[in-house]
This record gives sequence, structure tokens and C-alpha cells, in this order.
Amino acid sequence: MRLDLLAALSGVLISLQTRANGELSHLLNNGLEAALVSFASGLIIILIVTPFNPRIKEGIINLREAVALKKIARWKLLAGSLGGSFVAIQTQVVPLIGVAIYSVASIAGQTGMSLIVDRIGLTGGGKKPISVRRISAATITVFAVLVSVLDRINANNVSKVAVLGGCIAGALVGFRSALNGEINEYSHQSFTTSLLNFITGTTFLIILILTGLLFGKIELSPLPNGPWWIYTGGVIGVIYIAFISTIVQHLGVLTFTLFSVGGQLLSALIIDVLSPTDGVRVSAYLVTGIVMTYLGVIAGGVGSSRVQKPKRLQ
Repeated sequence: MRLDLLAALSGVLISLQTRANGELSHLLNNGLEAALVSFASGLIIILIVTPFNPRIKEGIINLREAVALKKIARWKLLAGSLGGSFVAIQTQVVPLIGVAIYSVASIAGQTGMSLIVDRIGLTGGGKKPISVRRISAATITVFAVLVSVLDRINANNVSKVAVLGGCIAGALVGFRSALNGEINEYSHQSFTTSLLNFITGTTFLIILILTGLLFGKIELSPLPNGPWWIYTGGVIGVIYIAFISTIVQHLGVLTFTLFSVGGQLLSALIIDVLSPTDGVRVSAYLVTGIVMTYLGVIAGGVGSSRVQKPKRLQ
């Protein structure tokens, strides 16, 4: 399958995960607990599979050797903690502004960070210059975000904070994607990269929640008897991380981001139409912003993908 189509499919996965985690957070009234449930469920699933999958164990051995030989810094193995931070923000923001608004807001931070990590060459796939085409694509996307949230950003302070939260979450995604690409370069097994992400992400969230409990800042609630799909965030995350850790090595983070936007925004818009969160409505600003974002995909993604066309997944 073409890498750009896989990138678009990953965008659909992130929208589905966003909706599931957002609804779970709403029912629990606790974003951190919802994030922990999502990560812990994903970790349990991949831990069950690991003993029966020799490739995952082979990837663990490869990573140990890479760390021992100092080919990869130890701190980069903590990429999953960024994922924990992302899900924690995500579960807080989505109930406030809806999946579609959150998605386009996060793209602003994600594209900006993608330009930086691609320039540094953090993915393991080589450095990619900050060209006029790539800057134009990122600029169009950011402007599209502003248009999309124009009718919400002036509404009240909560909307401004929520939109900012989406941008920060997107920046975390961009940086995590780059780190996962480098981890995957040495593990050579995408599901090993997923396993490492869920171990570090779950650990980070447990520490965060225990700290909140210690200082009386949060309270845990029993898991709700909601629809089954609110508990699918973990399994979606396992597949998503395995996808991106391989794809970003070949496409780069920015190109991956731009192509994933198509699947992410269209699926997010459909979700908000068919199953919106309370108080969410689809406005002309949002639809216009989504159309403008596709201009960013065309401006930066198509050209970049053609350059990378000779490369194939290994």
C-alpha cells in the first residue's frame, strides 16, 4: 500500500481514538484517569501478544544493543511519556471544543514541530531542508486553523485555552513521531516501538495521577458502563504508533502530518456530524478551514511524497 494512503489511514485512527478518549473523559469527569485507562488497556493488549510474537522480542534485543553501543540516547526511549501528555490534554480538550475543532487546532502545533524535527533529522530518515514549499504548506495549514476556530476563539476564555491546548498536544505529537521514527530505526520492529511507548506512557500517567491523589487535586471514579467503543482508545493507539514509527522514517514528519490531515479532518467532521459532543455544531468557518487545510496538503505533501516515492517499507 502507498505510504501516503497509510498516512491518511493513520489520521482516521487518531480521530477515532480522540472521540473514544473524549467520551470516556466526559463520563469519568477525569481526563487523566481516562488517559490512563486508554494507555493501560493498550499496554495490556501488547503485553499479551509479546510472548507469542518473536519479532517483538527481537526488537527489544535490537534496542538493548543500540543503547549499549550508544547509538541512541536513553532519553529518546521516553517518547511514550509525550504520548501520555498528549492523551491527557486530548481528553480534557475534546469535550470542550469537539473532535473537528481539536483536530485542526492540533495540526498547527504538529506542523510547526514537524518542520523543526525534519530539519534536525530526528526521525532517523535523514535531514529534510526547510524549503519554501514546506514552509508554505505549514503556513497554509496554520492559517486554516485560525479560520476554523474563528467563531469559537472569541467566544470565551475557555475556548481560547482549549484551542491552545490542542496546539500544544499537536506539537507533542510531532516530537513524539520523530522520536518513534528513530527508535524504530534501531528496533526494526514497529510493535516493539509501540510496546516501549505504552510502557513509558502508562508509567508517566501513573506517576502523574498518584501525585494528584497525594495532593488531593484529583479523585478517581469507577469505570462507567458506557458504550463499548469508549474503551477502544488503547488498541487504536497500538496500531497507530506502529504505523507512524515506520512511515515517518520514509516520508518525514511534516509530509506524514500533511497526508494524515486528510483522513483525520474528514473523519473528524463526520464524527462531529453523526455523533457530536454536547454544544458542538459544525460551522461554515470549520468547513472553510478544512478545505484550506487540504490546500496545505497539496502544497507540501504531494511534492514531498514524490521525492520519497522510491522508498518502501521494509
